[in-house]
Amino acid sequence: MQDNIPNYGSTLHHGNTPGAPGYSFKPAKKRAIGPWLYIIMFIATCITTTMGGVYWLGKDPYDVSNFHLGITYAALVILFLSFHEFGHYFAAKYHKIDTTLPFYIPMPDMLNPFGTMGAVIRIRDPIKTKKALFDIGIAGPIAGFVVAVASIIYGLLTLPSIDYLYAIHPEYVSGGLPPVTGLTFSNTLIYSLLKFVLPLPQNAFIPPMNEIYHYPFLCAGWFGLFVTSLNLMPIGQLDGGHITYALLGNKHKIVTRIFFGVLVLMSVIGILNYAEIINYPDLGSPMWVIWVVLLFFVIKIDHPPIYDQGELGLGRKLLGVFAFIMFISSFTPAPIKDF
Repeated sequence: MQDNIPNYGSTLHHGNTPGAPGYSFKPAKKRAIGPWLYIIMFIATCITTTMGGVYWLGKDPYDVSNFHLGITYAALVILFLSFHEFGHYFAAKYHKIDTTLPFYIPMPDMLNPFGTMGAVIRIRDPIKTKKALFDIGIAGPIAGFVVAVASIIYGLLTLPSIDYLYAIHPEYVSGGLPPVTGLTFSNTLIYSLLKFVLPLPQNAFIPPMNEIYHYPFLCAGWFGLFVTSLNLMPIGQLDGGHITYALLGNKHKIVTRIFFGVLVLMSVIGILNYAEIINYPDLGSPMWVIWVVLLFFVIKIDHPPIYDQGELGLGRKLLGVFAFIMFISSFTPAPIKDF
């Protein structure tokens, strides 16, 4: 599954950042969007994420009688996406910038077992100040990060005994413990820290990373951290790119180029791992090839300049440090492995 990891860019939607004088900027056309499009996409995403929740529990996602099993996972994923996108939405409204409501993107499990490709909003006015750019860029990741971490905390505090896993995989009973191979979500700093500091239930069984997708709160929380880390990459017009540009101005190009080089390196390592030429599965993934292509040819590496080059205050700079902490604690070079 390493080469089929979906591309989550839930905030690749701030394409309206104005340039410096002489930069050709055309704001998005303000076309009226009826409520039915939002409603249909939202309902479709609720259905596909419910199917994703059923799939992660090892049941048939196309059997409607199983749908009740996926509701918890679906609700948590929708909650995460909503907090993330409405974080952007309300930050834009605070700065009096016109924007659409979130578009939720459904995806059937046969293409993406998580059940969604995220959500997007479309900003339809120019972003004219660094403060507005920073606030809109950081509001979504912070809001989504809170939901993801809360989901993991609750999941760890309510961990059942190993009998829960045996009910899903009765074949594990004879072996005593689950295998350590197969589809594996990579660990992150924040997940490791939470496992260490939280008072887990006395009879709890801490699932290995190749089994946590059977636990809805852990699976949805991990998904939230994964999406947050992707959006916080300090490149182009990703949320991390907005934040980096607002903090560093033209010096953002140094950070951008360094991180893009890291992405290329992780892509090469991932391809060589997949071809079994080398064996460093924790240092790269073929999924980064998709991101390298998107960032270089579509999203672009550098952030376009904006008119206002004023300094951010101390409060926003501290939030910028927190954004870096969120990114480091959530990012992993090989998010999903299959070995």
